[in-house]
Amino acid sequence: AFSGNTNADSVVYYKLQHSIKARFLRFVPLDWNPNGRIGMRIEVYGCTYRSEVVGFDGKSCLIYTFNQKLVSALKDVISLKFKTMQSDGILLHREGQNGDHITLELIKGKLSLLINLGDSKTHPSNAQINITLGSLLDDQHWHSVLIEHFNNQVNFTVDKHTHHFHAKGEFSYLDLDYELSFGGIPVPGKSGTLSGRNFHGCFENIYYNGVNIIDLSRRH
Repeated sequence: AFSGNTNADSVVYYKLQHSIKARFLRFVPLDWNPNGRIGMRIEVYGCTYRSEVVGFDGKSCLIYTFNQKLVSALKDVISLKFKTMQSDGILLHREGQNGDHITLELIKGKLSLLINLGDSKTHPSNAQINITLGSLLDDQHWHSVLIEHFNNQVNFTVDKHTHHFHAKGEFSYLDLDYELSFGGIPVPGKSGTLSGRNFHGCFENIYYNGVNIIDLSRRH
């Protein structure tokens, strides 16, 4: 509840502590000023929002190749929004020479984050990690995804629902190429085990460690 002014001229200003994303705002008067006339005037100020959107037709993908010198070995942060009417499709893939790979895939309307450490003989305790979040994500509405990888700690967030995962041992030393593909896998996986469908839908505001991937692809 917000208290208004006590006269006809002064302005009462409130700055919300946390950001809000909404299509509509509804104000419900709880009480009138007992010393003044009945009336209500409200102005709402928002923040600037930049939207970069790219579409995929189920046959294409967007590849980002980066310089290893510009990447911190301790931290990886990937964020994006997506919307689709298809229940299956690969959103993100990164692979290494020895079969190590990270794949974000939509499977039957749910998002699955698959982390494979390649050789199970070398990494017997956690050769594969599979985390699933969300449901009915093929509803043609925007859904947000955030993947944070700090050493051997992973935070996987879909629409503000977060799964925290802590892995032991060699997980912090994934042998991955300096290349990310969004929307699918451009060539058959080095491990030969990946056969998922390419993504058919839209991505908005893809960021990898602060780099705006869609804007970068348009400029280059």
